Amino acid sequence: MEQLSAVPEVHCRPMFSGYGLYLGKNFFGIISDAQLYFRTDDMTSQRYKIAGMKPFAPSDKQVLKNYYEVPVEVLEDRNSLETWAREAASLE
Repeated sequence: MEQLSAVPEVHCRPMFSGYGLYLGKNFFGIISDAQLYFRTDDMTSQRYKIAGMKPFAPSDKQVLKNYYEVPVEVLEDRNSLETWAREAASLE
């Protein structure tokens, strides 16, 4: 959440074993097991896949292919993280 402080409208709520991220009312991310995942679509998921990121898998039998782990280099760059967060929040 500290890294996302550049996006003041972002807030989180407890969700199962992690947290759900919201930008206003839009659910766009998941924090689980110290990993950050953003919502993707067919176009944006390609960036995550190229970076070697995996989809969110809360169990061996369940994989949410519309949420991908955020690359470390994005996490470490607040401007990139803000851009990716806003993009994820704008997807429906």
